Amino acid sequence: MNRMANCLLLLCIAIALPAWAQDTPAATHSDYEINAGDRLDISVWKEEDLQREVLVRPDGAFSFPLAGELNAKGRTVAEISDELESRLSRFIPDLVVTVTVTNVSGNRIFVIGQVKSPGSFIMNPVLDVMQALSMAGGTTPFASLNDIRILRREDGIQRAIRFDYTDVSKGRSLGQNILLQSGDVVVVP
Repeated sequence: MNRMANCLLLLCIAIALPAWAQDTPAATHSDYEINAGDRLDISVWKEEDLQREVLVRPDGAFSFPLAGELNAKGRTVAEISDELESRLSRFIPDLVVTVTVTNVSGNRIFVIGQVKSPGSFIMNPVLDVMQALSMAGGTTPFASLNDIRILRREDGIQRAIRFDYTDVSKGRSLGQNILLQSGDVVVVP
């Protein structure tokens, strides 16, 4: 096949795919948002005293010389870098700040109940329910597959999201296979 025919074939395949198959994590997930427990490497160009690794505390903040306390939780690397530049520009002209996430330990979900290896798992960067169950080694023979719940806390309120493993594994109700958020708990009764 020539190059033009290959392109047309790929375009037809993409158009023919159902919406759920086109909806990839890369297409739906924006920049990574910092969580408590993450480690950031921060450096200010040509300023050796302003190069360090910081741990985002449980309250979502960290301290940095000359900048004071900065809230990092739920913010992107670009947002943190911009704020640092703004705060430090009073002391250092023409500065360049680099912020890098070196460890995403704060980006965790939890799987408990009737799975082979319950525990906490780092999402790097996103994970859906089926992937989380796979990371936990799958379900045990005693699991209630149609009664799985995802516990999510938003704005201080916890809610339960229903997940029917049998439907999803058969290719039905795929919208249930949601992308998990940091702190979610998958409960397999």
